[in-house]
Amino acid sequence: MKNSFILARFVTDNGSVDCYLGQVQYFFTHILDLPDGPAEHTLAYVRWYHHVSSCYHFEIDDEERTCNVELWGTDFYPKSRDCIIPVHNILERFIPVKYRISDKRNARDYLAINPINKKFHICRTLYV
Repeated sequence: MKNSFILARFVTDNGSVDCYLGQVQYFFTHILDLPDGPAEHTLAYVRWYHHVSSCYHFEIDDEERTCNVELWGTDFYPKSRDCIIPVHNILERFIPVKYRISDKRNARDYLAINPINKKFHICRTLYV
């Protein structure tokens, strides 16, 4: 969906897989005329969020259970050709949660993510 917040995966030059957060601006199709006939591809134009190399631990309830949360910046990388991706690179959607960390001198806003499973279906049982 347009304006969806997504996680996308890319294979780097050394073979590792990296994930990036972004917001879909729009989708479009591209048709190539090949000798075997036309080939249509669906692409997405995505604005990518800045990665922040910080991991934080949050306390759950009053117990000592913690969870690791990866935080991302709230600003986008500059527009470039990297903003156009094939839709099959989209891993899943997420819900952005704004999170502020402050100390005595300054405050910084981040995005914490809550992934939405892309294969999530709600089934309804009908009784006859």
